[in-house]
Amino acid sequence: MLDPAVQHRIDQALDELVAGERAWAEQSLTDRRDLLDQVRHRTAEYGPAWIEAATAIKGLDADSPLVGEEWISGPYALAVAAGALAESLAKLADGKSPLDGATFTTTPSGQTAVSVLPVSVFDHLLLSGFSAQVWLQPGIDGDRALRDAGLAQHNPAATGGVGAVLGAGNIFSIAPLDTLYELIAHNRVVALKLNPLTDPLRPVLTDVLAPLIDLGAVRILTGGADVGDYLVHHRSVSHVHMTGSAATHDAIVFGTGAEGAERKAANRPRLTTPMTSELGGVSPTIVLPGQWSDADIDFQAQHVVTQRLHNNGYNCIAAQTIVVSARWPQREQFLAEVRRQLDAAPGRPAYYPGSDDRVANAQHSYPDGVRLGPDSGRLLITNPADRGTLLQTEYFAPVLGVIELDSDGEQFALDAARVANTEFTGTLGVNIIAHPHTINDLGATFDTLVENLRYGTVAINAWTGVGYLTPHATWGAFPGHSPDDVQSGIGVVHNAFLIADPQRTVVYGPFRPTPRSLLAGEMSLSPKPPWFVTNRTAATTGRLLTEFAADPGWMRLPGIFASALRG
Repeated sequence: MLDPAVQHRIDQALDELVAGERAWAEQSLTDRRDLLDQVRHRTAEYGPAWIEAATAIKGLDADSPLVGEEWISGPYALAVAAGALAESLAKLADGKSPLDGATFTTTPSGQTAVSVLPVSVFDHLLLSGFSAQVWLQPGIDGDRALRDAGLAQHNPAATGGVGAVLGAGNIFSIAPLDTLYELIAHNRVVALKLNPLTDPLRPVLTDVLAPLIDLGAVRILTGGADVGDYLVHHRSVSHVHMTGSAATHDAIVFGTGAEGAERKAANRPRLTTPMTSELGGVSPTIVLPGQWSDADIDFQAQHVVTQRLHNNGYNCIAAQTIVVSARWPQREQFLAEVRRQLDAAPGRPAYYPGSDDRVANAQHSYPDGVRLGPDSGRLLITNPADRGTLLQTEYFAPVLGVIELDSDGEQFALDAARVANTEFTGTLGVNIIAHPHTINDLGATFDTLVENLRYGTVAINAWTGVGYLTPHATWGAFPGHSPDDVQSGIGVVHNAFLIADPQRTVVYGPFRPTPRSLLAGEMSLSPKPPWFVTNRTAATTGRLLTEFAADPGWMRLPGIFASALRG
């Protein structure tokens, strides 16, 4: 039974939001753009306090380069998103589509795609060699995309009620990003309920979102599962959005225990309020065989280990299993380097609840798995005879697996897509690592590989986390899931162009960092990315990027470049 005082606090917050909805409806597109700009500037202003709270929660040394993860996945991600959404509102206020001036192309499968990275000269400079497209649903052409982009902001006075957002406890920009998307894409005022792990961030988020809170468009709530349960079933709530696990989703929608299982089997939801979600899964990294240099192997091993160990593996799209060809002549050399990098990566506390137990459970399932790392808290599972548990269990912990497929060339590409689609749980993100010569040699088969992968974000020579950080990209599961088979969720977030009918985001990155990229003919000036767990200047670069996102300007670039090149 929920404490009456807590219940009263929630009721009061929702009553305030019902009143605040009227104030939000009265805000013009220009007013809303100005509010977003205020949030963007306040994100950098309160960035140091945000990082202080985040490092305390995660037990990171304030001087550690790993603090860069908190800057980039926290204040930076929120600042660039607020700026991008503000630009879309400015275009709508001028009578234009948010996609006005965007580049449209046609994919090999015949779908329309929109370029979402780079979109400015600063993108070209700061993310040289990286690009991204949003593929639209089959049958949607550019004219329709231009017309429909803007979503609920085509009629800002027609608000959508009160949305409840259940925040995540791992990446600290998720909750405020989801709040902005509810406000702008769906025109709903927001009751943001924080994950208890992030309660220390409430004062910071209150300061950052103060313009929206003062208007009555946002309220921030804290508490446990009982608070969340009361909130989502409240008569004043018209929509629910959550980020978390599929198990948590099912508990909310169907209930727990035998009764919950029975309801799910019969598709009789306990929660009748409409709900969207961004959930996790077991993300694959497909490594296409090719002829790599020793430097390529070293860099890509760091890349794969980053995909797993960023935030210690507590990411919805942390790559959990590498898919390699058993016939690749360099397989053993690459896997040996992955093991070395996994062992040598900086240590950090296992702050997320249940992490050690999940590693232990993985070890129990795979007793031949090798413990690695400064505290032996990481587990490497190599080509198990029975890979079912590895591919169906999201460990949400520093567990990395490897599976081998007995094929190569074009057949391996097709086999890898089949295994990723049919044996892995979840559809949030998949990574492909391939030498440029391999991509060229595969030709149409490579296009088929990308097209066949039923994932919300496909990253080629990049980590899907880049898609998360790209504000105009969509973020969410591949479309088509239902509440009783939710996989990685329903719906998308981020999507700063406010595209109406997205299918997926495809991200491209450079196979090599500069200067090797230039020497090999790749048009990329990017050094080792600051999100790599092996980057020595990530904290400084992350702080400088956040300041730039809040107030872009040419004079800020030299400091960013100098820090990034030392990484």
